Amino acid sequence: MKEAKKTPMKILEGVRVLDLTMVLAGPFTTLHLALLGADVIKIEPPGAGDLARKLGNVPELNDKLMGTSFLAQNANKRSLTLNLKKGEAQEIFKKLVRRADVVVENFRPGVMDRFGLSFPVLRDINPKLIYCAISGFGQTGPDAQKPAYDQIIQGLSGVMAINGDETLNPLRCGFPVCDTVGGLNAAFAIMAALFYRERTGQGQFLDIALLDSIMPLMGWVAANLLIGKQQPVLMGNDNFTAAPSGTFATKDGYINIAANRQEQWKSLADILGLPELKEDLRFQKRDARKRNRKALTPLIESKLREKETAYWIKILNARGIPAGTILGLEDALRQEQIVHRGTLQTIPAEGIGNLQLFNLTAKFERATARVESPPPKLSEHTNEILRGLGYSEEQIDALRRSGAI
Repeated sequence: MKEAKKTPMKILEGVRVLDLTMVLAGPFTTLHLALLGADVIKIEPPGAGDLARKLGNVPELNDKLMGTSFLAQNANKRSLTLNLKKGEAQEIFKKLVRRADVVVENFRPGVMDRFGLSFPVLRDINPKLIYCAISGFGQTGPDAQKPAYDQIIQGLSGVMAINGDETLNPLRCGFPVCDTVGGLNAAFAIMAALFYRERTGQGQFLDIALLDSIMPLMGWVAANLLIGKQQPVLMGNDNFTAAPSGTFATKDGYINIAANRQEQWKSLADILGLPELKEDLRFQKRDARKRNRKALTPLIESKLREKETAYWIKILNARGIPAGTILGLEDALRQEQIVHRGTLQTIPAEGIGNLQLFNLTAKFERATARVESPPPKLSEHTNEILRGLGYSEEQIDALRRSGAI
């Protein structure tokens, strides 16, 4: 008789997360925990829920409170509605905290205090609780109380100032990079805190600021300024660390080439039929090529324009020179490598149809991490969760009539 195949464990199986967050940074945090197997209870205000439920380019979904922005970040979660301004709802939340491992919120500092649900209060209920507060500027400091959206942080962090070129600057990133990175930073901190708790038995407070989170991503640029005393230079699609490295015109479009190593540069010159450039003092060494990139790029493009992008990608990659086409988003999502890796997963959602959602992109040998349930309808699991806390149907009905849920 064959032995039954064991289902791989989920890394965060048995971990319960109370998710009070909205829109992007917080939901992106808890999405990663949910994909890793945590039981994430998304706690939303009755009636409207997470603002992201109304955000997206499909009005019909916005009207259903299932906007595309919400669908993108909330798979594998359960939805509970609580009006935390009401005492009955606060008591329900405290009961949930007794059985929870993690609380995540992205209110402005002080909001949870006004609800009577600050970390000191919750820690008295559950000393092992990990409490993660996500905000634009952190819980302390001169800007702590300022409101913030992703673009505000992009501007204050210097990100917009280093993007673009002389003709287009400042320039924001084409997606909410600060919110997204803040969410990743929070997820990383929560995982670290869970590991710390395994060794010490102690919970703790985590203070995550979007402004803090984005700054280290500019480490190389910042190091050039802090250590090398060089201000950032607007370079558009060029790579400031090497040349030729950036975007170049071909016969039918554009190609990205990153000949960052000396041997790659030499191979590129040979492939293009420009071996004499290897001995040209303007281009012999990396730093010389960087100084003279405006003279080098036209020489390279004069050859690249003789053939199509696909030709150059094939021949350059075969010689170990990184090169690639520049895809539109739809083509990027459909490319063979992304399909092979299972980056997107299809899951049915009642009343909507099949959804393609991003999976967890880390691959684990001994664990599963995947989309298992679609993003929840508003308050979809309220009765189920309250019954689990011991509330009767009559009590749940009374709570609903009072506006607490």
